[in-house]
Amino acid sequence: MRKYLKIWIFIMVCVCVMSGCKTSSKNNWELVWSDEFDYVGLPDVARWNYDTVGNSYGWGNNELEYYTVAQAANAKVDGEFLRIVAQKEQMEGFNYTSARLTTKGKGDWLYGKVEVRAKLAGGRGLWPAIWMLPTDWAYGGWPASGEIDIMEHVGYESDSVYTTIHTDAFNHSIGTQVGGHFFYPTCESAFHVYAIEWYPNNIDFFIDNEKVFTFNNSGNGTKEWPFNQPFHLIMNVAVGGNWGGLRGVDDAVFPASMLIDYVRVYQKE
Repeated sequence: MRKYLKIWIFIMVCVCVMSGCKTSSKNNWELVWSDEFDYVGLPDVARWNYDTVGNSYGWGNNELEYYTVAQAANAKVDGEFLRIVAQKEQMEGFNYTSARLTTKGKGDWLYGKVEVRAKLAGGRGLWPAIWMLPTDWAYGGWPASGEIDIMEHVGYESDSVYTTIHTDAFNHSIGTQVGGHFFYPTCESAFHVYAIEWYPNNIDFFIDNEKVFTFNNSGNGTKEWPFNQPFHLIMNVAVGGNWGGLRGVDDAVFPASMLIDYVRVYQKE
């Protein structure tokens, strides 16, 4: 009997090794939305919108770019990557163009895991971001309904990325924003996976599967935790702005691209 028990244990160990010994917490994520960018042309209209509503007022950040709609010079898929490209060109009274893509109405989620594998645009004056905003603004305009910044990068800090949470109680306009600043010297030259796992009681932030920051639900209401409503994803490359343009804009860096390998969204089964 002991002999057969040893054999059974040996077989189970082998199965575990071959399968990677994934824990149950990793196994019960179900892929619910994705774009692998394995096609050629403009971003898939079934998944992506072009957000331009803030062009007229600098998006509240004094940004310098004009976001375009369905312009391959600013957003295109080459069969391998999505390229969001900031250009030095005049359009509608602006000196720069770029693209701001959203999933609003085509990908809106309450809780789950969001993963984006990307190589960031670099250069002084650039401000690439991967982030989320509420779809219905249940608690009022920004920042009352919240913002989740999965990744932000400013080009004058070529070795750094940021993860940040904004709420009514915690936001940069009053100097109380909550998040992390992380040293990734290859963020402009290599791909990294930027991700969150969003639960009713916390949001965990990851870079290359390493947890780098956690924001917890304090239980003190929506001024601190408005993250109980659907959010959608945004990806853009801004030019200038209160943060991105803090040290000016180097026109020699254009055109500048953020490359996205994939976007994957999971929810619990």
